[in-house]
Amino acid sequence: MGKILEKLKTAKVLVSDGAWGTLLHARGLKPGECPEQWNLSHPAEVADIALQYISAGADMIETNSFGGSRFKLSHYGLEHQVAEINCHAAELSRKAAGTDKIVLGSVGPTGKILMTGEVTEEALYEAFKEQSIALAKGGADAIIVETMSDLDEARIAIKAARENTSCEVICTMTFEKTVSGEYRTMMGVSPSEMVQAMKEAGTDIIGANCGNGIEGMIVIVQEIRSSDKQIPVLIHANAGMPAYVDGKTVFPESPEQMAAFIPALVDAGANIIGGCCGTTPRHIRMISETLKMR
Repeated sequence: MGKILEKLKTAKVLVSDGAWGTLLHARGLKPGECPEQWNLSHPAEVADIALQYISAGADMIETNSFGGSRFKLSHYGLEHQVAEINCHAAELSRKAAGTDKIVLGSVGPTGKILMTGEVTEEALYEAFKEQSIALAKGGADAIIVETMSDLDEARIAIKAARENTSCEVICTMTFEKTVSGEYRTMMGVSPSEMVQAMKEAGTDIIGANCGNGIEGMIVIVQEIRSSDKQIPVLIHANAGMPAYVDGKTVFPESPEQMAAFIPALVDAGANIIGGCCGTTPRHIRMISETLKMR
């Protein structure tokens, strides 16, 4: 049994980290610059972000590797540095986490579409394999396949992580509310459809990230739990829905506003709670304190 599943035996709810891009941009990452390249060029900054989340009360932290596949890195001419960039990402988070906290190796979508023939299953598998192996080598305890919208791409990523590492595997998809009030990914996948497909693929933990503020995640968790009562559920919610103000993207929910929904999210069945876009160590600290009081 992996470290996360073992910890969940004794703790009903664990705390994850918050946004990385938000903090990287605050530290000087420029629009159009590769965030993952900072693992090599600005390692102290990346390590400090991880340490801030640990200090805020996170039981686990991700790696700065969301866009670390060969497909994403090719936009910056860095496709030949996949192993180096991802291994460093995991090493930096591992150093901040120490031995008692958990490191989640972040794997995002490639941006390639299978159904149009833009990429083959074999090419996707090799890309996810390459990234997962490097993250595991750097010290990741789990691979988190996140922000997925297509079941097939998610399945391939899970398979690559499962077959080539000894890490626990997490998969989260991104759901948005439709005009009819239902939650679906861009590819039309519902939370209940995700549950069955991802369980069959062999993931240890499922959930949702991005796309919604924390209030919307409550309904998503309820739908997941209507399909499965046992599998651990991880939620990384945005700090509200983004708005464009004075030329900047702003996420409106304060730490206190997010924390107000934590009891309902736990009651719905969430086991791991953290943040996505717009969240900061202040949000994570408030989530951690709210759970402790509960």
